[in-house]
Amino acid sequence: MPENPTRARGDLGHYVNDALRDRYFAACDALYALGEPARSEADVETSFGTTHVYRYGPTDPAAESRTPVVLIHGSGGCSAQWYPNTRALGAERPVYALDTPGDAGRSVQREHMWQPERAAQWLDEALDALGLDRVHLVGSSYGGWLVINQAHLRPGRLASVVALDPGGLEKVGLRFFAWIFASLFATFAPKALRPRLAAWLEQPVLVVPELRAMAQLRARAFRMRRPAPLPLSDEELASIRTPFYLVMGKRSLLVHPQRQLERVPRLIPGARAEIVAATGHAPQMDHPDLLNARMLSFMDDTDTDTDTDTDTDSATALRSGQ
Repeated sequence: MPENPTRARGDLGHYVNDALRDRYFAACDALYALGEPARSEADVETSFGTTHVYRYGPTDPAAESRTPVVLIHGSGGCSAQWYPNTRALGAERPVYALDTPGDAGRSVQREHMWQPERAAQWLDEALDALGLDRVHLVGSSYGGWLVINQAHLRPGRLASVVALDPGGLEKVGLRFFAWIFASLFATFAPKALRPRLAAWLEQPVLVVPELRAMAQLRARAFRMRRPAPLPLSDEELASIRTPFYLVMGKRSLLVHPQRQLERVPRLIPGARAEIVAATGHAPQMDHPDLLNARMLSFMDDTDTDTDTDTDTDSATALRSGQ
């Protein structure tokens, strides 16, 4: 793994110093240990820096040949966020989890890539470097914007897109930033209060010790230098022809779920949209068994229904009370 230099460019995401970076990495590793062990790790080069990749996957040779899943985590974090999902997804398909350059992972950013065209170029180059010609792309939060953006600008490699409470659908509002800051402050609350705060804030960070430790160290160790993404317009969303599955938490503070439940299937031909109850911004963490099963089912449907005309005007809107 290439070293992240202590003296990084101030206009790019960077670690404060090597000591805090290493402590943060140790906290990340403790969170990774809660999920499926990675079969391998690799670094691939792109025009924007080095991308660190975790590889998971099945032992069954037949499953190994299936279309792989690529996971893109949320803002400010790393691929450890997928610990509730890698075992189930990796049992059925090859899985690659990418640390996004500019976030607090093991990738090393050397050029800006927050602009839509450059973000799509980075992801396309990373997939090319991994030798992946066709993938199911899954993104959460900021990673959700990245996968929607990819479907809009560079869909050629995409078998499908799953966007989990994603950015890119609405302008990021003050209520979301307030939730982020409140959640961080709540990690320092007395242990007895954390379950109640976790329920109030819909924040699993507060009740998973490894998540809490990682979040606290990330706030100290890493300085992110990236603006919030602008939402895609109706016209941009309507250009998407990749099979599309949108999942939102009922109590999401990033999007207005009912609004997007109507909007996205209306604009994207054949899109599925779903609201999951009893969750906010992290449905795949709060309800991993439910989301893992539904993501795999969606991917199976996409792979087996290759003759479906994706230009149809039909759309499916699913509502879940789970």
